[in-house]
Amino acid sequence: MANHFADRISEAVKKKSTPLIVGLDPVYGRLPEQIRTNRHMNDETDAAASVDAFFEFCTRTLKVVAPLVPAVKINVAYFERYLWDGMETYYAIVSEAEALGLEVIGDVKRGDIGHTAAAYAEAHLQNPEFLDMEGIITPDAITVNGFAGADGILPFADVANEQGKGIFVWVRASNPSAGAIQDFADASGVKMYEKLAAAVGEIANQSKRLGSSGYSNIGMVVGGTSPDMTTALRRRYPKCWFLVPGFGSQGATAADCVRFCDQDGLGALINASRSILYAFDRPQYKEQFGDNWEKCIEQATIDAKIELAKAKN
Repeated sequence: MANHFADRISEAVKKKSTPLIVGLDPVYGRLPEQIRTNRHMNDETDAAASVDAFFEFCTRTLKVVAPLVPAVKINVAYFERYLWDGMETYYAIVSEAEALGLEVIGDVKRGDIGHTAAAYAEAHLQNPEFLDMEGIITPDAITVNGFAGADGILPFADVANEQGKGIFVWVRASNPSAGAIQDFADASGVKMYEKLAAAVGEIANQSKRLGSSGYSNIGMVVGGTSPDMTTALRRRYPKCWFLVPGFGSQGATAADCVRFCDQDGLGALINASRSILYAFDRPQYKEQFGDNWEKCIEQATIDAKIELAKAKN
């Protein structure tokens, strides 16, 4: 297996013939009824019972999507609210995904400068070296908040290099109000997200960060719902992988998202979370598969792959 994140993700996208990745954002109240009514997991006020339900749901979901997609994105926020029980479960799910051959992106959005940034990077990217943590691994890549500029990106980038991993710096968000700040332009007309993208691109283009695929292990998060003008980022930063949220429940179409892929179908990871994760609540799948929630997730993943493939052609 390649020891460079960009090379591994390139190989994985080719192997699965799709840029689609699945986001794991588990919410107890939305889990399948058969999990919520299990006598060991039926108490939402009990943290241990809740995270056991998360583990059951997420690991079974991973087994469904692993043959279909190259990677998963696990949002740590949904686990952090359960404190130590939640974090233990988060890392256990990272290990389960890795064992299934998936690339794992930890959606942690950490950001700071200096020693603090280095400590965040070690916590979320460096596999633990403590004797009592043998067997625990961290994700293959994480999301980073680049608001502090290069000083806040480099500590993460350097740990990623040391560990054979990657980072995706949050450049342009997918939420409706993001433009009020991120599209703010200076006197010359350069927008804030473009300045941040330039800082990321400068680091990403350093030769020590490039893999044999030609891509860097330093990428960008650019929302699929963002204006068409962000398409220019693909041309400006051809060596960056883009992590593209917004497909599905947030309203971005397949065409909105595949514009970030290169001509070979590489360069972008298009994330769908709720539209796949909770497919068993959608009438089109419920009518077809009834209470078989795993089949609903499987079919929703297949349908999303087909939709992206059609939009690319």
